[in-house]
Amino acid sequence: MAQNSNVARFPIDVIRLTAATTQAPVKRPREFTCFSYDKNHNLRLDDSSIKWYYPPQPPALPANLSAGFDKFDKHDSQDEHLDSLLTAIAHHEQQTNQRIDAKFVTWRGMMTKFLIAPYPYDDDDGFEMNATLFQDCIFIEENWVFAAEKKAKQNSGWKGPISQEEMTFWGYKFETLATIPRPWAETSREVIENRGDEVVSNKEQYCSVVRSEIGGKVLCFGGEVDAIWDMKPKEPGAKINWVELKTSKVIQSPRDKFQFNKKLMKFWAQSFLLGVPKIVVGWRDKKGMLVSCEEYETKEIDERVRRERDGGQWPWMPWVCVNFASEILDWIQQVIKADPQQSGVWRIRFDAKSKVVELFKVEETGHGRILTDEFVNWRTRLASSNQPQDG
Repeated sequence: MAQNSNVARFPIDVIRLTAATTQAPVKRPREFTCFSYDKNHNLRLDDSSIKWYYPPQPPALPANLSAGFDKFDKHDSQDEHLDSLLTAIAHHEQQTNQRIDAKFVTWRGMMTKFLIAPYPYDDDDGFEMNATLFQDCIFIEENWVFAAEKKAKQNSGWKGPISQEEMTFWGYKFETLATIPRPWAETSREVIENRGDEVVSNKEQYCSVVRSEIGGKVLCFGGEVDAIWDMKPKEPGAKINWVELKTSKVIQSPRDKFQFNKKLMKFWAQSFLLGVPKIVVGWRDKKGMLVSCEEYETKEIDERVRRERDGGQWPWMPWVCVNFASEILDWIQQVIKADPQQSGVWRIRFDAKSKVVELFKVEETGHGRILTDEFVNWRTRLASSNQPQDG
């Protein structure tokens, strides 16, 4: 770690990480609470928005993934911070009357960025996050302004025949074609066969909130889950057969194969973090026609990469991702906790070109908008009620 002014820097040494003979220990993520967004994107502290996986079958294939784009019921992107995640955590703590033991709280998306940072797609594949320390736990959110500006820049520079907005819609359309609202036995044939005519919406979501450990650090993060394979177990913390749904262009050349293997890194990281055992890829052509589906076991992706690492087909290594995530969290914790004020907002910035992570303070006091007043007040009351009484 190098220091310059008040900016701490952590360079990513991929060569050193690749040469590692061991991987940081990881504990299986266990869901301890959840929440849903309903069809109007209103928060519900339940699992009402779970979808069941049921793939499209011939004659529904091939299917036009652009069908219905003009009627897309789109949730307008906005900075929602950690609000819903904090609400779900507080609700769980109110039921147990005990604070969760996490040292980091964030979204699954932020943890994914940490895992795949050693292998950026290009020089523009950087990110920014905001962090704050509260009650010995570091809360991390995306710097939404940076992310929005980056997305606008990418869209303005896009010269493809199909807009990026429409191509993003393809993923939501695939989710609509590959899921049903209730288990198969409770779903009518009419609902299953008419999924292609259903209005596509990204407002309704199910989010799993898990406790996990990487390198001995207890983490709590929430993330959207696309579907479930069978039924959600009643036993708390039991393995859940979630399914992650993705689309990708049909492989037609060695270059296509290499690019897909690189894309598979993000698929793996997202699923690995939430404990999703199965990834289903919807193969499409360049015009957005869905032609087939293929299932991947998350753990087998890890094993396959390790087995074929010397064949030159895999541009990433899973243990590099895990070890870097462990190291960067250690470093962030060390820098922030060394601050004598133990307060304020920090910026985490990753420059993909130089492969350097920077950490610096942007607000000297408070928690910015990372924490809600309701969450801070709840935690303050909880700490007070758990204090030993004199006498």
